[in-house]
Amino acid sequence: MKQVTIYTDGACSGNPGVGGWGAILMYNGHSKEISGYNKDTTNNRMELFAVIQALRQLNQPCQVDIYTDSAYVCNAFEEGWIESWQNNDWKTSSKQKVKNDDLWKMLLIELSRHQYKFYKVKGHADNQYNNRCDQLATDEIKCHR
Repeated sequence: MKQVTIYTDGACSGNPGVGGWGAILMYNGHSKEISGYNKDTTNNRMELFAVIQALRQLNQPCQVDIYTDSAYVCNAFEEGWIESWQNNDWKTSSKQKVKNDDLWKMLLIELSRHQYKFYKVKGHADNQYNNRCDQLATDEIKCHR
């Protein structure tokens, strides 16, 4: 099984507002950058969409390490929120509808083909790949305002 490393980031100008996302996929010494935007979205939606779009680039099952500066995305998996939401018919512990459940469901479909682990990185710090993903996302916003 191929080992792929993915870095992702999402950004939004206004929340909601124009949003952008960026991702870097790395495999066997090669890298690929992807990015995109949405004209009316939120930061959390862009964080999720970045991971979804990165995983859609993979044409076979892989072992995937996913690095994100989004506690929202990382903790959903590392803290077991996603399982609780699924078991509670996409409701939070306070019985509220899970926000962005459409994207969470898409993400689960994409992840189902792979073995994966999420890693939280500090945003806007010294991680060159996270910083590059942030630049890709914010450049999309600048181009589409």
